[in-house]
Amino acid sequence: MSGFGSPGGRAVSVKPSPPERGSFPLDHDAECKHLISSYLRCLKTQSTPGQNNEECRKLAKGYLACRMDHNLMAKDSMENLGLVFGGKEEKASEEAKETVKA
Repeated sequence: MSGFGSPGGRAVSVKPSPPERGSFPLDHDAECKHLISSYLRCLKTQSTPGQNNEECRKLAKGYLACRMDHNLMAKDSMENLGLVFGGKEEKASEEAKETVKA
């Protein structure tokens, strides 16, 4: 008498479901590593832990833009990703992205 599984030994098959946004390749060549490092550093040093402040969100936006530019994820609008800022903040974000690259 078997104690495993259901009667008759039939295994229950579970069909895996894909993630909502799909999968994307890892950054093996570290093309965007400088941006994710800055983002993680920002999260660690913010005054209220666990809260994603605007400065960190701008770094996240730069990181996602880098991934899209290097075909590491599908291109999508920042609005769909929840990362939309006002006009002058947008320019500051681009300047911060360029500063981090240097």
